[in-house]
Amino acid sequence: MRISSASALIIAATTSATLANEPVWDGNTVVLESQKLADGVFAVVPTGAAEMAANGYPIATTGGFVIGDNAVLVVESMLNQRLNGQLFELIAAETDKPVRYLVNTSFHGDHSYGNHYVPEEVDIIQHADTAAYIHSHFEADTAFMIQNFGQGRGIEEVEPADADILVSDGGQISINLGGVTVDIRDFGYAQTGGDLFVSVPEADVLWTGNAVVAQAPALPWLLDGHLIETRDTLQAVFNSFDSDTRVVPGHGPVTDMGAIKWNIDYLNAVETEVKAAISDGLSLEETVGRVKLEEFAGYALFGWVHPGMNVPAAYADLN
Repeated sequence: MRISSASALIIAATTSATLANEPVWDGNTVVLESQKLADGVFAVVPTGAAEMAANGYPIATTGGFVIGDNAVLVVESMLNQRLNGQLFELIAAETDKPVRYLVNTSFHGDHSYGNHYVPEEVDIIQHADTAAYIHSHFEADTAFMIQNFGQGRGIEEVEPADADILVSDGGQISINLGGVTVDIRDFGYAQTGGDLFVSVPEADVLWTGNAVVAQAPALPWLLDGHLIETRDTLQAVFNSFDSDTRVVPGHGPVTDMGAIKWNIDYLNAVETEVKAAISDGLSLEETVGRVKLEEFAGYALFGWVHPGMNVPAAYADLN
């Protein structure tokens, strides 16, 4: 089972919250808005995301929805009842068609806790690894989410919801909503085991979940090592979509395929430099000191994510 370690995720959330001395972002204040990308295809993005992304700041969860002739499919269910309610209000403002499907791109609570508030007639779609992680780690997961997103953010009330449709390793399913088809695919290990990519081929729109956090200067997070797997997965995604595809990342404004290329270029640079350091017999500490990659700086969390997570992860992976 390809699942990111809970300890790495706890460290990630704890460190980012500590850097700001406040919740990573506040689920009680975020306001979501919809952005039409094509007929029936909408991104759902936190207000102010474009300005925040330009400075590399952490941004709340992004998602979206697709309206067909017969039904609606939703991407992500958000962190809590408040944000889940905003999401469904945005859908209701565009259509009275029934919501029949909801995809979680990963097990992360800010992408899946809202499942608790989804009507029973909605089929929840997850990767099999995501469903297994939620089943076995939910109590610990909500504990660290409360620690890092704050008490009183609606996390305490959440209960796990079982998935109705599972995607297997390397699997793909297509959902016909009537006049529009949504593809849901596992390209391999990305940020965590069980990451799913959601696309509307005829509209050239792709949701990446946390595999692509946001546009440059944001960086990928190697939460559990997997430098080579993550890079190869992103390369496979990049090769599978047209250059003019619009990308809805996990935590940022709508961007383009350049965001995926930025991640690939960064991971290739990390591999090259860390391999050279290992070849020279450098220790982990010496490698972290050498592999600066300042050309990829600019992300507000660069000083933690790059030396504190990604270089050590690459060192372990390549050794």
